[in-house]
Amino acid sequence: MHKFRELKVWQRSMAFTVAIYRESLKFPSDERFGLTSQIRRAVCGIPLNIAEGSGSSSNRDFCRFLDIALRQGYETMTAIDIARGLTYWPDDLCNTLQKEIDEIVAMLVGLMKSLGWPFKDSKQ
Repeated sequence: MHKFRELKVWQRSMAFTVAIYRESLKFPSDERFGLTSQIRRAVCGIPLNIAEGSGSSSNRDFCRFLDIALRQGYETMTAIDIARGLTYWPDDLCNTLQKEIDEIVAMLVGLMKSLGWPFKDSKQ
């Protein structure tokens, strides 16, 4: 069992989630059930999966949740690109957000590697 609140990647992903929620308030109201909902679900899933996985009884199981968080990081990256393409957010904000999610994703991979990922056998 891991103390997820002590993990730097959880702390950074929590702060990033709050930032995305605040910035997505700037999206047009007709995006409420579209991009706003999608980016919020994706970014929220990162710290949620870190926390849920921290209760796992094995490193392999924890890595399974971290892998889900990693994929949600990639989903968040794409949602930021969509927001940029639709000019909902300016380039400087998108660049800042992309830099932060890139670092969070790298931290997730680093944590997974420290737990023994990728595992040698096929039962990942």
